[in-house]
Amino acid sequence: MGNSQTRNDGMGDPPRVTILGIGQMGLVCAAALTIPDEHGAGAAPRARVTMWGHDEDERGALSQTRKSDRLPGFKLPDSVRIALNDGDALRDADVIVCAIPVQFIRGAWERLKDHVPPTANVISVAKGIENGTLMRPTQIIADVLGDDPDGKPRALGCMSGPAIATELAQCKPATMAAASDHPGFAEQIQTLFSTSWLRIYTNPDLLGVELAGATKNVIAIAAGIIDGLGAGFNAKSALLARGLAEIGRLGSAMGAQTQTFFGIAGVGDLATTCFSPEGRNRSCGEALGKGVKLDAYLRDAMCVVEGVATTESVVDLAKKYRVDMPITDAVHAVLFEHLDPVDAIAMLMSRELREEQIG
Repeated sequence: MGNSQTRNDGMGDPPRVTILGIGQMGLVCAAALTIPDEHGAGAAPRARVTMWGHDEDERGALSQTRKSDRLPGFKLPDSVRIALNDGDALRDADVIVCAIPVQFIRGAWERLKDHVPPTANVISVAKGIENGTLMRPTQIIADVLGDDPDGKPRALGCMSGPAIATELAQCKPATMAAASDHPGFAEQIQTLFSTSWLRIYTNPDLLGVELAGATKNVIAIAAGIIDGLGAGFNAKSALLARGLAEIGRLGSAMGAQTQTFFGIAGVGDLATTCFSPEGRNRSCGEALGKGVKLDAYLRDAMCVVEGVATTESVVDLAKKYRVDMPITDAVHAVLFEHLDPVDAIAMLMSRELREEQIG
């Protein structure tokens, strides 16, 4: 992380971190890096944080009020600086945290790439698969930035796991996984973000961690549909088990480590997003199960529902790798083919009887 590889412990200046995106995850990342941690780094600043958002008016309002309608009740720490222009956002950044919805990552990085310091490393906290290219967040960023000036791959990593923003904003106990293909970078992410209430584990499987974070959103929409239909907990628990199986099949076909899908970034994140009443993908599915039209729901939503666009990408990945993903196919049919949610459940229940296969 440039010349500041760890948080401030008296051995050097705290790292300069720029967070791209002022939605829920961007806000809680800023808090995690700056809220004093009495059991960790004490009152010393753990990072010097700057935030950037694509909308000038929203940046200005956040700078003035330190509050956002995207995360009611949350107040941004006073030490966090809001960049009011693109050039100022990334100046001297050691680390860049990408908290931008996946379908908008490419456009934002194309806009900012000329301002990215050559030595800055990048952490993605986004969860999804880009439509068309079928790239994961770190792949998109690498595609835009290319190698560093010395021709070496830039250090890229991700952080993912069960992370409901409202709970993180209240410093409730949580765990996440940090992953990177770059030697040592996952450990640097772990050191940077670990606090007394946020425990970070490292995982060498960047592909698996990012894929788990993306695909669980599709299953969460299905879980919400079950809630909206009032189908019960038996159906929902079965959905999680079978959803995890098809996620694991896709991951294995793509070269991910199967064990990743049974860890924090896999089943841990899947359970949280499917059962939490605040999960945006689950909430979208619940509305669909109650008869709300998708366009109407998305029009009124305060936050991007990542699972909607990602469903299209996961269906394409399943075709590419010849993986059977019936739950994903059913969600796609409800979202984009006008299939009634009741008929989607019936379609899944009437599939040919067979032996249970896991992964």
